[in-house]
Amino acid sequence: MINAVGNPQSILLFGGTSEIGLAIVAEYLKKGPARVILATLPGDPLRDTAVAQTKAAGASQVDVIDFDALDTDSHPKVVDQAFADGDVDVAIVAFGLLGNAEELWQDQRKAVQIAQINYTAAVSVGVLTGEKLKAQGFGRIIAMSSAAGERVRRSNFVYGSTKAGLDGFYLGLGEALRPHGPRVLVIRPGQVRTTTTIEHWKATGAKEAPFTVDKEEVAALAVDASEKGKELIWAPGAFRYVMMILRHIPRSIFRRLPV
Repeated sequence: MINAVGNPQSILLFGGTSEIGLAIVAEYLKKGPARVILATLPGDPLRDTAVAQTKAAGASQVDVIDFDALDTDSHPKVVDQAFADGDVDVAIVAFGLLGNAEELWQDQRKAVQIAQINYTAAVSVGVLTGEKLKAQGFGRIIAMSSAAGERVRRSNFVYGSTKAGLDGFYLGLGEALRPHGPRVLVIRPGQVRTTTTIEHWKATGAKEAPFTVDKEEVAALAVDASEKGKELIWAPGAFRYVMMILRHIPRSIFRRLPV
């Protein structure tokens, strides 16, 4: 249970090797030790590294459970296992795929896969975790969305559409859970410097976009906003004003913009 000074005693990370997710965990651990549950894909080669990193950040205990986003039938057991040893104070939903934007809209199998992981699986664990937190009467969910989902662009519309769905679901889940005590925070970062995005830039020849942030900055914003009970933030914060403008640009003009 969240202690007297507001620090969580247990943190669950769906996407247990996510760089951004682990950065959020580490940001929480700066405030004090906590038990951390890493829900990771079986056989993930980064699993041991994630465990070591979390222990080094100050976790009092690190538990690892198998989590396959595509196997939604297994998700009830995964969530039950995560809560088996007691309440969970913070659940972070930070798994997903980026993919090759031009390949995705022309490859049915890959398009369906990214939709299932980024949206369907996120809904699955959201419903199940929401049920647990509702029963507890407290707790927080932090869901990693994306500015790409606020106004879906031609340049990455398959990915953007999955984030638009996730975004809408978790904002709605927050409204549904609010009367029962738990809170939900949706984070809409622009580009974030991670190993995955840097490799993507190298592979595609893409350049770093304006307002690109480090994962540690996203983590600090996430923890601060969640503690304040906020429902939605952008990372960096100034990006919200950019999106306010882009949201209202007519489509005939929007399609010509280099975004």
